[in-house]
Amino acid sequence: MSTFTIILWIIIVAIAVYFAYNYFTFKRMAKQIGNDEFKEMMHYSQVIDLRDPVSFRKKHIIGARNFPGQQFDGATKALRKDKPILIYETARSTLVPSAVRKLRKAGFNNLYVLRDGIDYWDGKVKESK
Repeated sequence: MSTFTIILWIIIVAIAVYFAYNYFTFKRMAKQIGNDEFKEMMHYSQVIDLRDPVSFRKKHIIGARNFPGQQFDGATKALRKDKPILIYETARSTLVPSAVRKLRKAGFNNLYVLRDGIDYWDGKVKESK
C-alpha cells in the first residue's frame, strides 16, 4: 500500500469519526420529536425558530419567536431555564446543532428539536402573503 493511500484512508476515517462524534453528541444534548409531540409540548414551552427573519415573516409556527442563528448568542438571555425549549428550522437543520450546543453550555437542559423542521410541519402556522 502506498503512502498516499494510507494518508487518504487516515483522512477518510478522521472525517467519519468527526461526523459520528457530532451526530451522537447532538443526540445526547437534545431530543428529536415529531409533529404530534411538538404540538402537545408547545402549550407549555418556549418555541424558537432559528431561520432568518425573512423566512420567519413568510411562514412560522404560531407562538414561535425568531432567534436567527447568526444572532443566537445574545438571544439566550431572553429564555427561561425552567421551561422546555422547542427548536426548529428547515429540514436541512444547519443551525440547530450549534444552537443546541450553545443552549446546553448556557445551562439549558430541556431541549427538543422538531424532526424534519418546518418543511414537514402539519400544525398551525402564520403565513404572510
